Amino acid sequence: MQRQRSLLILILVLIIAAITVIVTIPIPLGLDLRGGSQLTIQVKPSAEIPKITERELSGVKKVVEGRINGLGVSEPVIQTVGTDKILVQLPGVNDPEQAERVLGGTAQLEFRTQKPNTETQLFAFQSSRAELKAKQEELRKSKDKAGIVKNQEDLQKSNQAIAELFGSTNPPLIGKYLKDASGEPTQQGNNWNVAIRFDQKGGELFAELTKNLAGTGRSIGVFLDNELISAPNVPIEFAATGIAGGSAVITGRFTAQQANDLGVQLRGGALPVPVEIAEIRTVGATLGKDSITSSIYAGIGGLTLVLIFMVIYYRLPGLIADLALLIYALLTWATFALLGVTLTLPGIAGFILSIGMAVDANVLIFERTREELQAGKSLYRSVESGFYRAFSSILDGNVTTVIACAALFWLGAGLVKGFALTLALGVAVSMFTAIICSRTLMFLAITIPALKKPELFCPNLPTSNKAEVAP
Repeated sequence: MQRQRSLLILILVLIIAAITVIVTIPIPLGLDLRGGSQLTIQVKPSAEIPKITERELSGVKKVVEGRINGLGVSEPVIQTVGTDKILVQLPGVNDPEQAERVLGGTAQLEFRTQKPNTETQLFAFQSSRAELKAKQEELRKSKDKAGIVKNQEDLQKSNQAIAELFGSTNPPLIGKYLKDASGEPTQQGNNWNVAIRFDQKGGELFAELTKNLAGTGRSIGVFLDNELISAPNVPIEFAATGIAGGSAVITGRFTAQQANDLGVQLRGGALPVPVEIAEIRTVGATLGKDSITSSIYAGIGGLTLVLIFMVIYYRLPGLIADLALLIYALLTWATFALLGVTLTLPGIAGFILSIGMAVDANVLIFERTREELQAGKSLYRSVESGFYRAFSSILDGNVTTVIACAALFWLGAGLVKGFALTLALGVAVSMFTAIICSRTLMFLAITIPALKKPELFCPNLPTSNKAEVAP
């Protein structure tokens, strides 16, 4: 009895926590419900790179992510499709032409020389840009669209002002001369650097650039898409020959993640492969609103019919199953919010389907309980045996469903993944509600004298068996 009370307290705590999460954390809506644009980017091989590998694809993906962040889009979905495509979903973006202009093309990497007597200006502009970037993150969290647009304009002006403090070399030292870039740890512990390697022509240009800047206090401007991403200085000891050998290290207070990200950015910027927008799809806001409304009606209607059926057919256990089902819905929705699941129309379908899985577990339990009652066992023993004997069937059914969900999530893309994720989470929560919540409430019910009536658990029970099962 003490165990049942402890479990009941746990269930009440989980219900309160779930309601709190649902109220405070909204679930983001996907492209099909909110409306927006979807683009498929085709990455093409070139003479220099005849085959696109995962390394090149990840570099292009990183560049695309940086450009989308420049658009100020919240909750974008960016993922690789196959071996040479990138799928981009932009909820809330109703101008696909703008997205096409921004995403179409290869990132431009360039090493520039800082102009004389601009050190003070560069420091001031970089400080101002850092404040604007920090403010941009705050605005995205608050979803202030007007503020995001204004701040993005200020960032563009700041980047342009910084770019004017640097000049190109002759000929320009651009990304096509870069062979590799990767993060590497320093000997001083937590700091990381970025090691870069040029081809022969790039090595010569880089040596000349560093020779001219060594000991002057002026920086090498590393620009990606005309935005300064690093500004290292060259020590005086390289004034005679410059940094020769075609290799260099970009130093700075980088974390491991920042150094690796910068390496990916540089590789992406150096990637001499063309990309093009293979497909553009627009989902209107009206379609998204209709989908939400229809899905809500379908979910409420289906849930209501299930609740009514369970009470009519299974009586008291059916009422207990209804309570467990409502708890299941609360816990599952709260789980979606906590994990940041972006809800799509297939995702809602997966959630509704998982409700059926949760009911199926209760049906197995109650049918086993009826069989035990009809066999003449006591009410307590029948309920206990019902849960015990149904457990293996429930576990097998849910495990096979989760395996199918894992296959869909691993091999599928986009909306299919959303369906698999919500269904898998729902199945996991349904195991808890069916085994823990239903069991706790059932055993609590049979401790109440007014509810210790076999006919409340098994209608049409033979009279000879009623006397045997009555407590």
